[in-house]
Amino acid sequence: MNEAHVSRRGFLSGAAASSIGAGFALALPSEILSQSSPQAPAKPPRLNLDLVQEFVRVGHFDLDRTKVLLAQEPGLLNATWDWGRGDWETALGGAGHMGRKDIALFLISSGARMDIFHAAMLGRLDIVKPMLTAFPNLAASKGPHGITLMAHAQKGGEEAVAVVRFLESLSQPA
Repeated sequence: MNEAHVSRRGFLSGAAASSIGAGFALALPSEILSQSSPQAPAKPPRLNLDLVQEFVRVGHFDLDRTKVLLAQEPGLLNATWDWGRGDWETALGGAGHMGRKDIALFLISSGARMDIFHAAMLGRLDIVKPMLTAFPNLAASKGPHGITLMAHAQKGGEEAVAVVRFLESLSQPA
């Protein structure tokens, strides 16, 4: 019984010491505390939503306006617009399903994030084939507006014929 009492007393002493230590830490100047624990950089302000929507919209068809808007606000490069019900799209996504290689290549060369849909439209079998080999279910995934991978490849025209044929071969019985 004495051991339990000592143990309880030890616990209470330890708790008191911890509280004192915590109080001491709170009393330290913020400069000292910030040296020991790095803080995340402050987030920049949100982009203007009207500007995001315009950038995504013109990314479907207007290379010149896309360039102007991106020069005006570089943060637009990977900005996404929700057309409703989770139908998120970037300017590159719009260029992809419209077959606008010029806009897609401009955005990619500017650092936009490329995915399998853009690769298919651009005729990049060297990208599409290994992705589908590693992740076969991607063949059935949908891009912006529910547009299929095959439709993206078909928008690529002559340069994407090899991708179209490869996608067709996936649906053929072995």
